[in-house]
Amino acid sequence: MTPRVGMQKPELVELPQIHDRMTFIYLEHCTINQEDSAVKVTDMDGTVYIPAAAITVLLLGPGTSVTHRAMELIGDSGIGVIWVGEHGVRYYAHGRALNSHTHLLLRQAALVSNTRRHLEIVRKMYQMRFPGEDISELTLQQLRGREGSRVKGVYRKFSKQWNISWKGRDYDHDDFNSGDPVNQALSAGNVCLYGLAHAVICALGCSAGLGFVHVGHECSFAYDVADLYKAETSIPIAFEMAATVRDNFENKIPSDFASMVRRRLRDEIVRLHLLEQMVKDIKYLFADDINKEDDRKEPVYLWDNLKELVANGKQYHE
Repeated sequence: MTPRVGMQKPELVELPQIHDRMTFIYLEHCTINQEDSAVKVTDMDGTVYIPAAAITVLLLGPGTSVTHRAMELIGDSGIGVIWVGEHGVRYYAHGRALNSHTHLLLRQAALVSNTRRHLEIVRKMYQMRFPGEDISELTLQQLRGREGSRVKGVYRKFSKQWNISWKGRDYDHDDFNSGDPVNQALSAGNVCLYGLAHAVICALGCSAGLGFVHVGHECSFAYDVADLYKAETSIPIAFEMAATVRDNFENKIPSDFASMVRRRLRDEIVRLHLLEQMVKDIKYLFADDINKEDDRKEPVYLWDNLKELVANGKQYHE
């Protein structure tokens, strides 16, 4: 049997922290392989090598083929993989990133399953998006109405700033090109935010399916997290890019418009250090249990109804 060559599986301590990695990379119509410690991407124009340890999430569009060796490297390096539609506007499936602990997941499950604490997280999320408001006496229904009003205000603000007409969110999942420039830009930008949030959630060991504002979908918490940043990323960028179409393309949407939006959003994510901010914000939401993170040296424990945790790998006698 031919001996295996290439990258050896890294130890957990060797993997870069999530905030030290790149944001996301969208690929389509190419073959993805592995060479040493790099993801090898080949298309009609040539080959590019992307350091595996520097990637947070790969968005794989139509026409992509991934080898088994590439998936070995991707899994060992803790890279999130999401299969999306053309222009990245539809979600199909995802590959789970490398996790080594479950304490944040347990905390998330405890919060989402308790009605009072669930509502506390919803309030926290609202205050993160719209700071400085007293919402202590508002019901969930009032919070939802307040949020809708504030989001409309955000759209009006950037519509006026860029002098772009805004008639509301209107898009067709099956026909990306049917939307106006703002709606196309929002679709392309939001899906990148969802992918980024999904990758960070998995990297922290949380569940993308246990949402607080959004529920019932396998990406509910990813939608929750992404919503925290739309007002400063995808929404203003959508109006900015629509103005670019008006001023430079005579209102004719270029064929690579979605790619233009993704690149612009990528630059803004880097400028805002959004990866690092997502990590901090998720830990802030589950703050009561964060101090335990540094105290737990082993990846696996045994549950105990009196002591909570006891050591694994030890023979216990009656």
